[in-house]
Amino acid sequence: MKKWATLKNHLQEIQLITHRSMTALVIMLILITFLILRLGFLQCAQHAHYTTLSKKNWLDIVPVEPTRGLIYDRNGLLLAENLPVFSLDIIPEKNPSIPQALAEIAKIIPLNDTEIAQFQKELKQHRRFEEIPLKLRLTEAEVARFYENQYRFPGALIKARLIRHYPLGAALSHIVGYVGRINLDELDNVDPSNYSATNYIGKLGIEKFYEDELHGTVGYEQAENDASGQPVRILHDIKPMPGKNLYLTLDSNLQIVAEQALAGHNGAVVILQPATGQILAMVSEPSFDPNLFVDGMSNQAFQQLEKAPSKPLYNRTLRGLYPLASTIKPYIALEGLDSETTTPNFTIFDPGWYQLPNSEHVYHDWKPHGHGTVNLNHALVSSCDTYFFALGHKMGIKHIDDILTRFGFGELTGIDVGEELPGIIASPAWKRRTKGIPWHEGDTINSAIGQGYMQATPLQLAQGIAILANRGKRFLPHLLLTEQEAGKIPEPQATTELEPVKLHQEDNWKMIITALQNVITSPLGTGYAHFGHDMPYTIAGKTGTAQVYSIKHRDEEGKNEEQDNLPEALRDHSLFVAFAPVDKPQIAIAVIAEHSKLAASIARHILDYYFTGSTPRLARANKENMTHDSAPHL
Repeated sequence: MKKWATLKNHLQEIQLITHRSMTALVIMLILITFLILRLGFLQCAQHAHYTTLSKKNWLDIVPVEPTRGLIYDRNGLLLAENLPVFSLDIIPEKNPSIPQALAEIAKIIPLNDTEIAQFQKELKQHRRFEEIPLKLRLTEAEVARFYENQYRFPGALIKARLIRHYPLGAALSHIVGYVGRINLDELDNVDPSNYSATNYIGKLGIEKFYEDELHGTVGYEQAENDASGQPVRILHDIKPMPGKNLYLTLDSNLQIVAEQALAGHNGAVVILQPATGQILAMVSEPSFDPNLFVDGMSNQAFQQLEKAPSKPLYNRTLRGLYPLASTIKPYIALEGLDSETTTPNFTIFDPGWYQLPNSEHVYHDWKPHGHGTVNLNHALVSSCDTYFFALGHKMGIKHIDDILTRFGFGELTGIDVGEELPGIIASPAWKRRTKGIPWHEGDTINSAIGQGYMQATPLQLAQGIAILANRGKRFLPHLLLTEQEAGKIPEPQATTELEPVKLHQEDNWKMIITALQNVITSPLGTGYAHFGHDMPYTIAGKTGTAQVYSIKHRDEEGKNEEQDNLPEALRDHSLFVAFAPVDKPQIAIAVIAEHSKLAASIARHILDYYFTGSTPRLARANKENMTHDSAPHL
């Protein structure tokens, strides 16, 4: 049988191999092209992105806290400074077990409960890559012990910081205020990027009100780290911008004198310049040491301060509400003259009491047997209640409210420290709104002598008497004198003039001021016993006694047996407002001494220092910190 042989088609095989080779080549060319394009895309378009990711393996962008601005008084005396300290910080992201790390750290560096609680609190409000202070103010021995053991604590480091300090301590705590650890609520109200390296923020007073000026602007450093995360060198940095230095209108020596004069009494002193509105001193007693709040204190220590019967945290100058008492009488008299409700020569007979028509209620004068026949001058000099009962009834509550409002009572003064209360100017509408009961004529009678519902702060009392000293000119009370950016000349703050108090008859100013001068110089005056007739400066003033506990008869100075026998908490407050010299007032003062008769004596001590330069018991604290070269010319 014959077999057929299969012949190969070489041409077809060659064509098949060629086709397959070309297909493979095309696929390879496509893949190579795609690879080249991808490499080009990564190298060019994504260069910045992957460079950043790469650098994050060995570089850190670290925010740098700006230096907080300093605070000085008007003479260049340092009131708030920054002291260098060492702190132990933790970076949570670099620490595998925070609780274990804290336990081990506590074996070499003592940690109290307050420090641990504060760290745990801040741990919740910071991002994990941020440095969180664990312990401030490390000693040299503690720093040395930590460095010996640092290899055991990844993410823990010693950092040099500046921490706030108040050289005068309690003397200015209610005004300057203090800084404290920043919390979540406060972070919501600031630029978080600008506070990324900041652990402290102003909590009270000037520190809080001028936080934006004092804080400054955050800086940044690009740091190269070693394998343990410790910085080796700084590759690039943006310097932080320090906060502004502030110069306040305060005179620290006058502040300390006022504080010493008030020592031992709860109360307040406010002193200002009538011609500018600059605050020279603001004292609230008792006070507290603001440095306690910088490091943080335990809840127990804070509760002791907060619940202390003397209320040291309570700023009486701005938030203390007191009856105006007889310090209201100059304004009532001024309105009586200006509305022609009374005249300088109009007289009444004071038997020691006053009774409204068709009423059985008797309103007693502080002098049981009365002052006899009195005119306006006599009524102001001897503080005759009966005269003002009659004048208030005749004038009506509308006139009383109007004159007090024009002198700034019942509203915020606008001082640049915040936290103040507006006080109360009582009226029929106010009583109906707040008490739900109608106004009575007896309310008007009480209002005319500064009792009843009328209330004012010591700052308002000082502002009121300053307006009277200026014969109606009003200036915004303020504490900021000038501010200074780093390396620049200080910028003085402009004085703000407010709407003046205008009278129909300008001579009425002189009548009231003359009467207030007689309060001091006349033997009949309620201020005569405290000042007398041998004063080295002229002064116009008014005493007042704010009733705390009802006694049928009491004198203007509270000198009666019943007062002395009462528990201290039930005794009257004494008030004193004044300005001096009379012709060209340089100073206006308001003093309130709670449950004490000594307001006028306290004012005398302060005014003697201001005008004569005598400094009994004056501790010129912080004198070594005086920086005249950096102080502006004021």
